[in-house]
Amino acid sequence: MERLDKRVAGSLTRFYVVALCVVAMLTVSGLFLIRRTISNLNHDSRVVNVAGRQRMLSQRLTKLAILKINGMEHRDSTSFGALLQLWKDSHEDLARRRLPVETGFVTWKSQPLDTMFRDLDPVFDGIYNNFALINSDSVADDGKRVALAQVLDNEPRFLARMDRIVFQFDKESFERLENLERIEWILDIMTILVLVAEGLLIFRPVVNTTRRVVRMLTESEDALQFSNQKLKETNTQLVETQKELLRLEEEKYELQRAEDRVRAGALIEGQEEERKRFALELHDGIGQMLTGLKLHAEKLKSVQFHDEKHQKRFDQLVTLVQDIIATTRQISFNLMPSVLSDFGLISALKLLCQQTADVSGIKIEFEGDTGDRLPLTRPMEIGLYRIAQEALNNAVKHANADRIKIKLEQNKNRIVLQIADDGKGFLISNLKSEEGLFLTRNGMENIRTRTQLLNGEMEIISKVDSGTRLIVQVDL
Repeated sequence: MERLDKRVAGSLTRFYVVALCVVAMLTVSGLFLIRRTISNLNHDSRVVNVAGRQRMLSQRLTKLAILKINGMEHRDSTSFGALLQLWKDSHEDLARRRLPVETGFVTWKSQPLDTMFRDLDPVFDGIYNNFALINSDSVADDGKRVALAQVLDNEPRFLARMDRIVFQFDKESFERLENLERIEWILDIMTILVLVAEGLLIFRPVVNTTRRVVRMLTESEDALQFSNQKLKETNTQLVETQKELLRLEEEKYELQRAEDRVRAGALIEGQEEERKRFALELHDGIGQMLTGLKLHAEKLKSVQFHDEKHQKRFDQLVTLVQDIIATTRQISFNLMPSVLSDFGLISALKLLCQQTADVSGIKIEFEGDTGDRLPLTRPMEIGLYRIAQEALNNAVKHANADRIKIKLEQNKNRIVLQIADDGKGFLISNLKSEEGLFLTRNGMENIRTRTQLLNGEMEIISKVDSGTRLIVQVDL
């Protein structure tokens, strides 16, 4: 289907081209006729002037003839013969309807003028012949006087007929002027009719078409605004739905995280309870039996063995029992240090630093308030102790550090735990997955999980060859 704008543009273009062509044609035709008529009027004035000059020349020739025959002096320096020749040439040009002008010749057609010139020719010839006799030197004075008398006798008739010829020239020129005026009126009327037709056939359809198009555009705009309003409402509903879905997803995610925390908390709590039970079993069961075995072994030291080998083996057995007792105590301490529940987190961390330094040979310092016991719940004490234990083991095993420092302080309503070393460090990006979560290597995921269970915040600061610092902050 043809587009509306192309159809309207094509129709308007055709109408305007036709109307402009007609108006241009009428305007050019009027200008051509006016220019041609003005040129003809200029030529008519020239013809009328020449015809009027014929009367003047005839009278001038008569005056000169009288002066010449009577021998009277005069101031007219024009040659009688030249004047007579000019009068004859002008008459012949008018009679032949071919008058020379600057740009060529002027011609015309007029039956009345042709008739008038035919009637004038005998009178003109008679006067011209008599003027020729008067101008001739071979003619006697009496003959010249007779010729002058004939000139004077024919001159009134010549002048009267020339007057009619001049009037006829003027009449025909006026008729052509009236004809031009009539043509101009016709062209003006045709132009007005074309303009009226243009208004009826072009402007009125254009106005109607424009009105219809504007109405269609208005209706389309109203429909578009209505559609935009509906779309806006739909988008608003969609946005609200998306927000609701996002809220539900967030709630689902938070619920899942809460479930994970609860599950992890229950798992860790179960682990801690199992560690506590196992530590008690080691301490109260195997530990007591090993202690009894050590006491019996020490009583047997007073017995003398006859064989040195037996004595040596017995000493080795006593040493092995002592080592087993120390290892059992260390395992029991690592599983659940009794000092943590008896004296609090600070004492447990100081003992952890001392034992780890003794085992690893690394200088480990603890910095904390040695005053009153911190107001921490048991799960918080166990969680922070496990975090410090895991971080300290990581530093001992992987950092290649010479010095490790654990700092515990209370900052207003927050507990801040820092574990720093001067080891080789690492890139934080190598410790996280693509989703930004900590990897399980080096126990970092365990530290993160315990921090989350305590509703705390964890930060790791590390650079290659610049050591590592772990900061855990927990609200009291």
